Amino acid sequence: MNSKKTENTNVNKTENTKANKIMTIIGVILCVILIPILAVNITLIIKSQTNKDEVPKIGGYCPLIVLTGSMEPEISDGDLIIVKQIDGKDVQVKDVIAFFDPESTSNSILTHRVIEVIDEDGKLSFRTKGDANNTEDRMAVSEDKLVGIYKSRIPGAGNIAMFMQSTAGLVICVILPLILLVGYDLIRRRRYEKENQKDTAALLAELEALRAAAEKKDSNTNP
Repeated sequence: MNSKKTENTNVNKTENTKANKIMTIIGVILCVILIPILAVNITLIIKSQTNKDEVPKIGGYCPLIVLTGSMEPEISDGDLIIVKQIDGKDVQVKDVIAFFDPESTSNSILTHRVIEVIDEDGKLSFRTKGDANNTEDRMAVSEDKLVGIYKSRIPGAGNIAMFMQSTAGLVICVILPLILLVGYDLIRRRRYEKENQKDTAALLAELEALRAAAEKKDSNTNP
């Protein structure tokens, strides 16, 4: 009877250990994903507020959210693209560049392909065109409007980034998972402490039973 009870206890402990390991792994993965995203978002938000006339960059790279389909099929609406800061003299025809729209009054940024590099007495400008557009952009882009050169993209991540910058997105994607992880960790620790207390109590009871049995045996041996 006791061996069966011990066996069931060991099975339950093994199952709890496996569940704890799985939840710990999930928690680590979520932290690895969420914490860097949160850190990048906070950094970009702070930089955008302190330097409103500049595109926020991290180590010479800046993430941009694509809002139009002018560069399809290579770049789509809702993508997150990574742009690297570059000197105008290093820009070549066929490069895809990000730049402040010379026709905009709100500092909007476009990402189009260079179809011509113009050098007028050392002053560089670029003729650009969206791959999906029928005509080239009306105004040439002066070097001072250059943000950087397109390096890579994460499909659809721009929509996620925009959502995460909203209050609802911050709560759902960052704050709530962190609260759940902390709460689970506290519950797991308390459960672990209770199991240890039970094991300690059972061990003490067993030792007490052995001691009592030994004393009884001694008393029977030495009347």
